[in-house]
Amino acid sequence: MSTSEHSDLILDQFTRQAVPFSTAPSIKDEAALKLVVEWSGAGPADTVLDVACGPGLLVCAFARVVRHATGIDITPAMLDRARTLQQERGLTNVTWRQGDVLPLPWPDGSFTIVSARFAFHHFLDPRAVLAEMRRVCAAGGKVVVVDSAPAPDKADAFNAMERLRDPSHVRALPPGELKQLFSDVGLADPRITHYRLEGDLEGMLGRSFPKPGDADRIRELFAASLADDRLGIATRRDGAQIRYGFPVAVLVADRA
Repeated sequence: MSTSEHSDLILDQFTRQAVPFSTAPSIKDEAALKLVVEWSGAGPADTVLDVACGPGLLVCAFARVVRHATGIDITPAMLDRARTLQQERGLTNVTWRQGDVLPLPWPDGSFTIVSARFAFHHFLDPRAVLAEMRRVCAAGGKVVVVDSAPAPDKADAFNAMERLRDPSHVRALPPGELKQLFSDVGLADPRITHYRLEGDLEGMLGRSFPKPGDADRIRELFAASLADDRLGIATRRDGAQIRYGFPVAVLVADRA
């Protein structure tokens, strides 16, 4: 798939997902956002860039504790949601920019923290994006990546399901592969913590836009995973619902 074709997929998916994604309880979970901010070590002297910022949830979480936070995203509808959130929270130390992430449109060392949340599985070349994040991060700063991180033996099944759910999905990397990316671009070995992004199957499908017929295929995969957790997402029944917990890794590395 070409870069332009992939960008068109992302614009299509996330224009439609802008409201349901940004209002999903698991995505706007305050405890998870607080975990990321605290794990990064952010403080009042920091300037933050959030790459592929989507509806601005992490940018606004950072803005509560840092000097200034900036978000960049390719999808105008997502940035509209981000501006609305900023206004609702009365934040004045925030900047939004529409644009792609290769290359990032800032000089070297422009920010003290550079983050990306639930974005790396959409990148055709995550290593190149991480290298750009390192470039615009100042010496002594931090680079933060938060993403789905399936176990190595479950990654193929997980990614096949995710591509059915969201055609713009490329590949969620297991934790070891994410850590290797940091080494590849010259970052220090990252500190890593984990949590589960919890939700229910029908709620997830309700805010997704799979191709015709693929929602039923996803339901079949979830039902089969109840027996052996073949998707690696802790599928279980809760009354009439099937619930899940996507494995999420939070990685923070120092920029020398």
